[in-house]
Amino acid sequence: MSPEPLTRKVNVDVDEFRTAVLAKLTYAVGKDPEHAFDHDWFEAIALAARDHMVDHWMDHTRQIYRSQQKRVYYLSLEFLIGRLLVDSLSNMGILDIAREALDGLGVDLDKIRLLEPDAALGNGGLGRLAACFMESMSTLGVAAHGYGIRYEHGLFRQAIIDGWQQEQTENWLDFGNPWEFERPEVIYPISFGGHVEGTMDSDGNLRQVWRPGETVRAVAYDTPVVGWKGASVNTLRLWRARAMEDLHLERFNAGDHLGAVADVARAESISRVLYPADSTEAGQELRLRQEYFFVSASLQDLLRRHLNVYETVNSLGEHAAIQMNDTHPSIAVAELMRLLVDIHQLSWDEAWKVTVETLSYTNHTLLPEALETWPVGLMERMLPRHMQIIYLINAQHIDGLREKGTHDIDLLRTVSLIEEDHGRRVRMGNLAFLGSHSINGVSALHTDLMRSTVFSDLNRLYPERINNKTNGITFRRWLYQANPKLTAMLVDKLGNAVLDDPENNLKRLEAFADDAAYQRRFADQRLHSKEALARIIQERIGVTVDPKALFDVQVKRIHEYKRQLLNLLHTVALYQAIRATPEKPWVPRVKIFAGKAAASYHQAKLIIKLSNDIARTINNDPTVRGLLKVAFLPNYNVSLAESIIPAADLSEQISTAGYEASGTSNMKFGLNGALTIGTMDGANVEMCEYLGRENMFIFGLSADEVEARKHGGDYSAHQEAASSHRLNDVLQAIRGGVFSPDDPSRYAGLVDGLLSYDRFLVCADFESYWSAQMKVEELWRHPKQWWRSAILNTARMGWFSSDRTIREYATEIWKAL
Repeated sequence: MSPEPLTRKVNVDVDEFRTAVLAKLTYAVGKDPEHAFDHDWFEAIALAARDHMVDHWMDHTRQIYRSQQKRVYYLSLEFLIGRLLVDSLSNMGILDIAREALDGLGVDLDKIRLLEPDAALGNGGLGRLAACFMESMSTLGVAAHGYGIRYEHGLFRQAIIDGWQQEQTENWLDFGNPWEFERPEVIYPISFGGHVEGTMDSDGNLRQVWRPGETVRAVAYDTPVVGWKGASVNTLRLWRARAMEDLHLERFNAGDHLGAVADVARAESISRVLYPADSTEAGQELRLRQEYFFVSASLQDLLRRHLNVYETVNSLGEHAAIQMNDTHPSIAVAELMRLLVDIHQLSWDEAWKVTVETLSYTNHTLLPEALETWPVGLMERMLPRHMQIIYLINAQHIDGLREKGTHDIDLLRTVSLIEEDHGRRVRMGNLAFLGSHSINGVSALHTDLMRSTVFSDLNRLYPERINNKTNGITFRRWLYQANPKLTAMLVDKLGNAVLDDPENNLKRLEAFADDAAYQRRFADQRLHSKEALARIIQERIGVTVDPKALFDVQVKRIHEYKRQLLNLLHTVALYQAIRATPEKPWVPRVKIFAGKAAASYHQAKLIIKLSNDIARTINNDPTVRGLLKVAFLPNYNVSLAESIIPAADLSEQISTAGYEASGTSNMKFGLNGALTIGTMDGANVEMCEYLGRENMFIFGLSADEVEARKHGGDYSAHQEAASSHRLNDVLQAIRGGVFSPDDPSRYAGLVDGLLSYDRFLVCADFESYWSAQMKVEELWRHPKQWWRSAILNTARMGWFSSDRTIREYATEIWKAL
């Protein structure tokens, strides 16, 4: 059964909320209003808001138990939540009430909200998608639990020192977390290492018993996730790692004070930092420990919950759906088998049937290096029982194929769970595929490429498993909260219905795309956001920019396939052209970059340094006359994105075609009326279909053309540079030290590497990209046409809602609505 969402409004008035905040300030925070600091007020407001969330949370939980609604469990190593205060107040429909209540106390909510730290529990699009999905599941009334890790420090704080990225500790928990509830009674043992023994049970059956060498505790922390208008409230359960004993007292009393807490440090390192660098063997081991830790705790927890209601685990697939968000949780296949066979005593065949019925897998990448593989030796040492199970799954998989007439040894090696070619490794993507009844991509192009590339052989053998679920974003966060002025404009023309059902109502905005007065209002609200962003740029990096210039934005994780380098090459080309031909009517432009590079990704960190060197040179050159400015904003996170996205005029979505699974920043920018310059990659393809190619700037090779260039054997970046004086001049300037006079050879390796092995076809797409950028300038010179396209971008983005995406998951994969 799938009950209707509660959609009940919080019954509280201004005086009641003000009284509640004062009570929390006094009795929970322990402060007098006259002596309270701003952070004390934040905590009191959050706790008062949380009380109302809890009321809905309890109602929703009771309703789920009464109706025996099918539950969805979303396993993700990342949840990029961002700030929750305004998001929660808005979704409960009491944001204006809270603001008025606080005004009466002399407290500025807009100031206080900035004190909330971002919960940096994710790296980028993957973690933000998980957060959007959790909110949409609550909005749609899906009975859901999100499962992840409560990282003590989360992703690093990025500092830019002398142009270089420096990783610093992200201390988001320094002042506690008012949104969460610790559950000290919800603890599960998580084991590692040791060995496996074969023993006979009382019925004479051979059973495998894992004798672990180490065990840690997983402790639960719950955060309520409220849907739009309080429709329902689901749970995000995050796990913290603790040692079995907090102190080895005997060793401490013997004088070994450090050794007495060594086990504590080892255990707690599991939930200490998101994505420890895995360039060392120790880093790889910690990453595997993290993945298994949260998966095992989550599966033990959901099985306990299932057995509290139903008599047997055999019915798990009927009452629960488990979604693995990318390959990080794919050890769930082996762990669920272990729990079902070793702990709950199911036969192997029964356990496999339950596992495949229950699990489903979302793939987020076509990059082979991102489809995790683990050395067999590491797996055998860390998870010996799971390695046994993986070997057995693989043997039955290969035997089954042979029984059906598949004897091609090369094909069997390709679809095996064990890679033999470059050292024996476990292919976690193949494991997730075999152990799931559904494998989905996240855009139409990505799904088609999954079928024809990374999973081509498995798809041929299991042709019905792969399906598409194009990503979406929650409009509550990325429009209503991030851009209240544009939201007010939409409500003014379309009524409040646009807030409740943007999928069907936003398209009515098309009627105003040619309205000159509405275009001016649209441009005015954009200018307001640009002025705010200009202040942030000035405050954070000391660069003064003109809000009336074209704001050209690329903000995302720094990676070679996302091609920030292509954008930088255009920046230099534009710089050179402005200086060489000052008589041309150049459009004033601000190039805005932001994003973090993985700590061990040296090439990406060099690209960050290049962007800062280019910025320093251009921003300090008086001959440019302010026509071009470059800004790299450090420490990109959700809150910074909420300031940047409403201010963008041009959205850069320029990955090499065939490499970006979907993208979600492209949707956020488009929803806020930015025009996209991009390749036909990921969800850009579907955006082009919905928005109209004439309202985007499409350039570059298609995915098929990229494959042809890569495998044709005749592509030469040297030839591309030789045939383009513009590109050659740019590369020579960078290589020659024009932007690094302190170290003229700094970028010689970068340029030489690009020319010798242009894996992501930067040089091949350069001239097409330049031409598209000139079309951008031409359209910007015609404001009526520009703002018409901007309004149409917003009007036609309704389909890209995470509500639509979750509805498809819930009906087609999970069978939960």
